Amino acid sequence: MVIDGNIGYVGGFNVGDEYINKGKQFDFWRDTHIRIQGEAVNELNKRFILDWDYASEGELKEYDEYFYKQEAQGNVGMQIVSSGPDHKEEYIRNAYIKIINNAKKNVYIQTPYLVPDESTREALKIAALSGVDVRIMVPGKPDHFFMEWILSANIGELMECGVKIYRYQKGFIHSKTIVSDGKACSIGTANLDIRSFQLNFEINAFIFDDNFSKQQEEIFYNDIRDCNIVTMDEYNNRGRVMRIKEALIMLIAPIL
Repeated sequence: MVIDGNIGYVGGFNVGDEYINKGKQFDFWRDTHIRIQGEAVNELNKRFILDWDYASEGELKEYDEYFYKQEAQGNVGMQIVSSGPDHKEEYIRNAYIKIINNAKKNVYIQTPYLVPDESTREALKIAALSGVDVRIMVPGKPDHFFMEWILSANIGELMECGVKIYRYQKGFIHSKTIVSDGKACSIGTANLDIRSFQLNFEINAFIFDDNFSKQQEEIFYNDIRDCNIVTMDEYNNRGRVMRIKEALIMLIAPIL
C-alpha cells in the first residue's frame, strides 16, 4: 500500500477479517507489517505501477506524475526487492540465501509455509552445520490440511543438520520475516517456499540497521514463548500414514 506517494506499508497483512482477528478458523492471527517513509516509498510505488501496467497490458502512459520528491526520514538503510514471473531472476530467494550465507551467529525465520527449494535448503543446512543458530518458526496448526504434510516432509533433513523448528501455538503465524546477527532483516510478502520464489508476485523490504534488526530479534524471542520446539524423537516417531502423505504431497508441492 502507498498513500499519497509519501507513506508505504509492506508485510504479511492482506485485506481480510482474519487479519484483524475476526476470522472463523483461528482465534488469533499473528502477522508483521511495517510503515515506511522516505525514498523507499518510491520503490514500493514503482512496484505497484509496474504490476498495474502488467495487469492492464500497458494502460499507463506517463509515470512521472505518480512519483514525488521524498524528504529525508532518518538514516535506516533499506532496499525494496520484488520478484515474480515477470523477472528472470528469483531476487527475493537470492537475497534470503545471501543473508543466510553471511550469518556468523544466528538466523531467525518466520514463515507460514516452509517449502524451500534445493539452494535455500542447502544454505540453511550449511549454516547450521557451521555453528550458526538457525531457527525457523512455523504455524502449530496449518490453515490448509495438506500444508501439515509438506511441513513434515521438509523439516526432517533440516533438523538433522541442527536447524531448530518452532511451532507457534497461540494462533496462526503469518509473518514472513528473516533476521540475522542483529544486523540485517527482511519483512515482506514472500514465504520461504518455491511458489513465492518462482510463481507469485512478491515484495520485501530488506533493512540494514542494527537497532531495527535487534527489535526483530526481540519479537522473535517473544514469539518463542508461544511455541513448542519439534524434537527429533517426536519427528522420528511419526506414523507410516504421515510418511506416505509426505511422499505423495512432495510430488506437487511446488505448485500448491
